[in-house]
Amino acid sequence: MAVVIKTAEEIEGMREAGRLAAEVLDFITPHVKTGVTTGELDRLCHEYMRDVQGTVPAPLNYAPPGYPPYPKAICTSVNDVVCHGVPNEYALKDGDIVNLDITVITKDGFHGDTSRMYYAGEPSIQARRLCDVTLECMWIGIMKIKPGAYLGDVGHAIQRYAESRGYSVVREFCGHGIGRKFHEEPQVLHYGRPGTGLKLQPGMIFTVEPMINAGKPGIRELKGKRADGWTILTQDRSLSAQWEHTVLVTETGYEILTVSAGAPPIPQSLQAA
Repeated sequence: MAVVIKTAEEIEGMREAGRLAAEVLDFITPHVKTGVTTGELDRLCHEYMRDVQGTVPAPLNYAPPGYPPYPKAICTSVNDVVCHGVPNEYALKDGDIVNLDITVITKDGFHGDTSRMYYAGEPSIQARRLCDVTLECMWIGIMKIKPGAYLGDVGHAIQRYAESRGYSVVREFCGHGIGRKFHEEPQVLHYGRPGTGLKLQPGMIFTVEPMINAGKPGIRELKGKRADGWTILTQDRSLSAQWEHTVLVTETGYEILTVSAGAPPIPQSLQAA
């Protein structure tokens, strides 16, 4: 399937979708604290989407080939969960880190997709550093986006930065094109070689969402009695973190579409880069 170049009208629809997705994360931020269950976070987000925004949660009942229908409105990935954590009765403990991944569908059919890391209580120094470096990884990749650049440039920049800090990049999951469909071409790898892969053009929209592990890059699916067909964990039980933005390739560079009042800005450490 070819990469869809968005029209000016479609780009405007994607701006709205991105803003609404980010505003769900703004809304839920004060609720992420010690003692709250991931199921309660899901309920609050779903009600906000439905009753306040008039949007639909894209993950709910989403069933790509080989997967059961996803049963919840958001993904809640705690500690060593890499991605696709299914909200349940687990209550956040002091020091937990959690990624909340939000995708909304607007009334016009556009998808907005974004995620952030949160702390319950006071995280360890190691956990905070992992989350900070992962945020920097996302931005370092985004800063490579411009017409004429390659997706390999984005992935290489993320991989080099993560590994230089002693972390590893998950290989099996990646960013993706997005628009009226949840997942479109291209696949956006968070590792790679400069000058390889798709050449970027204005009007392309895709997510950049690196998953960075504190230990080795290996992953495993949740098995046994708690298996849900979705939850992915680190193989070595090390912590994992992820940040995600939806990004438009512009005539001169890039535009972040998943922006809101509470969206974290580019880290100060990178502002001079």
